[in-house]
Amino acid sequence: MNYSLLIENLTNPALLFFVLGIIAVYVKSDLQIPPNSSKFISLYLLFAIGFKGGQELSHEPITAEIGWTMLFGIFISMAIPLYTFFLLKRRLNVFDAGAIAAAYGSVSAVTFVTAVTYLESLGLYLHGHMVAVMALMESPAIIMGLLLVTFFNPDASENINKSTAIRHSLTNGSVLLILGSLLIGYLASAKQAEGIKPFTNDLFKGFLAIFLLDMGITSGRKLRAFFSFGWFPVIFAFIIPLVNGCVVAITSSVVTPDPANRFMLAVLAASASYIAVPAAMKISLPKSNPGLFLPMALAVTFPVNITIGMPVYYMMVQNT
Repeated sequence: MNYSLLIENLTNPALLFFVLGIIAVYVKSDLQIPPNSSKFISLYLLFAIGFKGGQELSHEPITAEIGWTMLFGIFISMAIPLYTFFLLKRRLNVFDAGAIAAAYGSVSAVTFVTAVTYLESLGLYLHGHMVAVMALMESPAIIMGLLLVTFFNPDASENINKSTAIRHSLTNGSVLLILGSLLIGYLASAKQAEGIKPFTNDLFKGFLAIFLLDMGITSGRKLRAFFSFGWFPVIFAFIIPLVNGCVVAITSSVVTPDPANRFMLAVLAASASYIAVPAAMKISLPKSNPGLFLPMALAVTFPVNITIGMPVYYMMVQNT
């Protein structure tokens, strides 16, 4: 492993702000990010990454490689819930297994944004179509999780609101904003994009650091209650993302030789949704426990990916 990359990632200001947020909770500080500010920053990050991705995509010819990469992303988002559901069902009820499987098949936009910054530190740049791949991976995982719960639900009379949840997975704010920003960035000329470049580019890392501070505070508040579920969810949330990321880092060479694309595919496979999926599960699977799957994705998997995961995935890409 390239340990210098690991050390660099561990000392990244964005990560350290995340740690600061956790520390703030444990020392009982009154530090907090106002909810409206937090929501604005999350919208800004999605807007900025979508717009920049659209600009990059406008300079890329549409090729078979791009098409296969998108199909590969959709396949990943369906395959991960399928195998993780059966692992989870051995220790958890069907509703929790389905919700967690959907979360791990779906993606984390904030992990994706953090990975873009990490990619740039390596001298590599995000290809615009990877933003579209990320957006396309949100819904299939949610749909697969719902189908698995429906099929294995021990209570056949239990009404699962599939149509509402599927519609929500296709129209939720994060997917709509990032796809819309991608399209606007694609349509905007270079001269038009230059006018808002200070907002989309120059402020990006600062806003990301503040957002991760907020994520750290949120994670810290959920950790104590989360550990009451025992060690199985912790071990799952630690190991499964690393397995998914490493497998995809290796197998993605089938659809694209580009190291930046392969790294981002690995990060997407390793990440877990803590925004779109919890919102969808609240509608469709009210019997699932958000106190279980939300901390798994946010308090364990997210920090594992941005500390250990990213250097490991990049190493795997380089060596295969």
